Amino acid sequence: MVFCGIDWAEAHHDVALVNQDGTLLAKRRISDDAPGYRLLLDLLAEYGDSPDEPIPVAIETSRGLLVAALRTGKRKIFAINPLAAARYRDRHGVSRKKSDPGDALVLANILRTDMHAHRPLPDDSDLARAVAVLARAQQDAVWSRQQIGNQVRSLLREYYPLALDAFLGKQGGLARPEARAVLAAAPTPRAAARLTLPQVRAALKRAGRVRGIDAEAERIKTALRAEQAHQPPLVEDAMGTQLLALLAQLDAACRAVDDLAQAVEASFLQHPDAEIMLSFPGMGVQLGARVLAETGDDRERFADARALKAYAGSAPITRASGKKRFVGRRFIKNNRLANAGHHWAFAALKASPGADTHYRRRREHGDWHAQAQRHLFNRMIGQLYHCLQTRQLFDEQHAFTSSSADLAVAA
Repeated sequence: MVFCGIDWAEAHHDVALVNQDGTLLAKRRISDDAPGYRLLLDLLAEYGDSPDEPIPVAIETSRGLLVAALRTGKRKIFAINPLAAARYRDRHGVSRKKSDPGDALVLANILRTDMHAHRPLPDDSDLARAVAVLARAQQDAVWSRQQIGNQVRSLLREYYPLALDAFLGKQGGLARPEARAVLAAAPTPRAAARLTLPQVRAALKRAGRVRGIDAEAERIKTALRAEQAHQPPLVEDAMGTQLLALLAQLDAACRAVDDLAQAVEASFLQHPDAEIMLSFPGMGVQLGARVLAETGDDRERFADARALKAYAGSAPITRASGKKRFVGRRFIKNNRLANAGHHWAFAALKASPGADTHYRRRREHGDWHAQAQRHLFNRMIGQLYHCLQTRQLFDEQHAFTSSSADLAVAA
């Protein structure tokens, strides 16, 4: 057998091929462009790569055009964690020397000796990979919106606390279109004092509000004209200019969240797994897309439900040595999937009587809120694995029929 290791970089990549005895067959440096990718594929073909017997490849990334060029046919691509690759480097020498061609050789030898201990990239469909791109981008946009909103909030606390009192009590807070429109019209307390009722109504209409405009405009005007302390005029104007810059960023982040959410919905609903996932309580379109993005649609990716639970971080981990034994939560996991599971379990409490009963029983057995919620996610993601494998919808009666004694045992 022949094994390939690629040390990737921004402008070029180093390639090494070894046989099953560890003999270096070839090494090459290729450019990060289409000619370089063709050179790599020709090199692999020269040493026996074929559609029936492709050469496995180890690389320290799972994304990019180079990986896309390699993911053709049945070739297995192993994305090796850079920390793991660094540990393997110490097996080949103690001098701590390092070079790009040497790292490519280390990656090739990882497959030669320990390929069974590493997972190849899942064979997900193009639609599932597209959903993953959009769902992760939408989640990143939500986080970016929250980060900019926190910056706006911190700035307003320094010179414009009345704006916080006027908008933070509403759902959406400072990210609401009405809040952004009014703050853009009155970025300082002095500008708010000159703001007229028609101007406030016009700002609300620009934000898209169609009902209750007069009452809301009167409330905002009264709130912004209340008595408050002031910064010096020059400092206040400077902070108002900073606020306008942050509002421009917040507007862009909010538009990105909405646009990506529409794209996620359009792509996710086309996937054959969408109907099954949406049948679960607490699972909406955006949340289902995030779960699909992290689990994929390769049915052979996880050996069983336990493997999926470990990947999601919901299953506990045991550390035992001698007389000591500790069972705790996992820290090494897919953080995006764990985040989606947190929201999923929380939403399922109101949507499913069985989920609520399961959660309350876990609390009665001494679990904290986070522990009980994680245990509920652990149970439901196992049910999701079963439904996807058997192609059946969620059934409340079959999902939560265990006795209280069974519920006391961690999965």
